[in-house]
Amino acid sequence: MAGCRVRAAEPGDCGEIIRMIKELAEYEKLLDQVKITAEGLMRDGFGESPVFRCLVAELGGGDRGDTGPALVGYALSYLTYSTWKGRSLYLEDLYIMPEYRGINIHSPARIHTGKGIGSRLLAAVAESCLSLGCSHLQFSVLDWNQPSISFYLSRGARDLSQAEGWRIFRFLPDDLRRMTSDPGHSTSVPL
Repeated sequence: MAGCRVRAAEPGDCGEIIRMIKELAEYEKLLDQVKITAEGLMRDGFGESPVFRCLVAELGGGDRGDTGPALVGYALSYLTYSTWKGRSLYLEDLYIMPEYRGINIHSPARIHTGKGIGSRLLAAVAESCLSLGCSHLQFSVLDWNQPSISFYLSRGARDLSQAEGWRIFRFLPDDLRRMTSDPGHSTSVPL
């Protein structure tokens, strides 16, 4: 492997990013929930007012052969705001194709945890977080995904579900419609 380059995603990468989003969703047993398209990614990440940032891991030189993927990983994040600490960054996904995990980018003949593509992508997200003046980087991991939990813990992440007892909640569109159609709910507040 001649090398792997981490760079900002470009509009032309959206098709490859969608491919990897679907691979990640399949691994997480949630493929049926993927509704985003390459066009949606293009609009939301590269339009007039981008709502996310994306980094990609790209193999250099002849590493991928004639038929292999150009991009082998991505990290997608976006700004959030903490009322206690200010600006923060949320890491939505960090994904490396399985066949490229654990490869030592400095000596590809050896498998060596800690110097691989995932580490490079995470370090690039950390640099972005710091350069944006964020107070912290936050993310979620499925409770059964032990390889990812181990990866993040080995790099210094703190498990807030155990340390602080946080739970994640979500309202889906039907829940939102039900909530806003409640006669006792006033929607006259301008947004």
